[in-house]
Formats: sequence, C-alpha cells, structure tokens
Amino acid sequence: MIFWIASYPKSGNTWVRSMLTSYYFSYNGIFNQKLLGKIGQFPQKKYFDDFEYDKSIAGDISRFWIKAQENLNKDKKLKFFKTHNFLGGINGNQFTDIKNTIAGIYIVRDPRNVLTSLKNHYEMNNEDALNFMKNDNKFIYDYKKINDFSDFQFISSWKNNYKSWINQKNFPIKIIKYEDLQEKTFYILKELILFIDKIIKNKNKFNKKKAVNCVKSSSFHKLKNIEKSEGFREAILSRDEKKKIPFFHLGPKNDWKKMYDENYQKKLNTEFDDNLRELGYF
Repeated sequence: MIFWIASYPKSGNTWVRSMLTSYYFSYNGIFNQKLLGKIGQFPQKKYFDDFEYDKSIAGDISRFWIKAQENLNKDKKLKFFKTHNFLGGINGNQFTDIKNTIAGIYIVRDPRNVLTSLKNHYEMNNEDALNFMKNDNKFIYDYKKINDFSDFQFISSWKNNYKSWINQKNFPIKIIKYEDLQEKTFYILKELILFIDKIIKNKNKFNKKKAVNCVKSSSFHKLKNIEKSEGFREAILSRDEKKKIPFFHLGPKNDWKKMYDENYQKKLNTEFDDNLRELGYF
C-alpha cells in the first residue's frame, strides 16, 4: 500500500521527506540526501514502462495511474511516495483509490509565500507565478524533454490542490502547515511519526534522540550547505541550462510582507481571502 507525502509545489515536501527518510531509513537519524530516494516521486516515467501511452499528449499517462500503483503494490509492502498531484481525476482517470492507498500527509503553506518560492524555482515574475497558482488546468512535467510528457503531474490550482487532499474522506490524512513545522519542528515531526506508526502498526516506541538528529541534520541551513558543497538531487537547470537554480533559496527569510509593496500585498490578500481564512492565515 502507498503512503503519500503530498503538497503543492514549493510547500515543504522535500523538508518533510528529509526528516522522515532520516528517521525511518537511517540508523541514527542523520540526513543523507541519498536517503531521499526512499521516498520517490509518483507519477514518474519509470513506473509506466509496461504501458502503451502517447508521451506526446499531456495527460495521456493518467490512463495508467491506477494500474501503475497496482503493479507497485503487488509485493504487498508499504511504500512512501512524494506527489504534487491533485487528488482527483482528469479525463475520467482517478489519481489513486482505496485499494492502493493506505494514508497520506499533506503539507499546506501560506500561498503568499508559495508565490515567492515558485518565482525563484520556475524563473517567473510575480504575475506569471500568480497565474500559475490560479490555473485550474495546471500541470508540470520535465520541460527539457521536447514533446515528452511522461513525467506529467496534474497539480491544478493551489486552491484546488489543497482542497482535494484535505477534504477527501477515503483514507486517513494528516494535515500540517509549513509555518507550524518552522515554529515547532520537533513536535510536528513527532506528530507525523506517531501518525505514521499508528497507520502502519509500527510497534517501535518513538525514538526521541533519533528525531532530534533528524531535525538538526535537516535544518534549512544544513540542507543549503549540503547543496553548496555537493549539489542537490532535486535542483533543476535554469531555462538557459547554464546553471542549476538553487533549490534552497530563502527558507525562513521568505516573507511575502517584506518582498512585496503594500498594493501587491493587498492584491494577494484579496485573491486568496477565502482560502487564507479557511486555513487560519488571517
């Protein structure tokens, strides 16, 4: 069965995975970026090699989302997967179902700060990034591959993405805020571990020392230094392909109130008003 670590892009998914892989797949809880491979991404091209789809058509691969998961689950072992996918369907094809999913974690982040991170990651201006977040039909893929949508992920809009996950009732899901993770990292990590252990019926007691190591070795500054010294596997090339865009950009310094003038702040507050209130950001 699959345990999802889900989020909209640039909302803290990699940070959560860094801590969880350190806790569950290391002896002492010390982060090593090779461990991130223990929580791979779905959808991803390699999981669809057995299926015939038209890679030149965006979304055609969605016809095999469920069948690919069925293949992955044949060994009846627990698997963790990262995803940015909308939890729903396109063209009549559902992303997952209760036969393949055991539970999930969803990380939600203040959209005003998601915007600043998206700008850096995808090399966009304010309006392009905002339109990206508002686009109900938005999908992402490896844009360096011409006419190849094999890594297609349907993320929809920021609003639709978070609502699709937090409002579903088909399987247990733990919702966390990126901002809570920043303010009380150890306690949120502990909550996640206890949630996972209950779902998977792990009888091992919570290992406080190991969790502390996970938090310390996966801090923003630690991860940023790792990226500087050895690169980071999830960083992407800039559009001119001359350099990689730093994956760890601003971290705790990412504050929309300091990055936008008063008029643009008001625009964002108006744009996301209902969602900000629903999520407790107002």
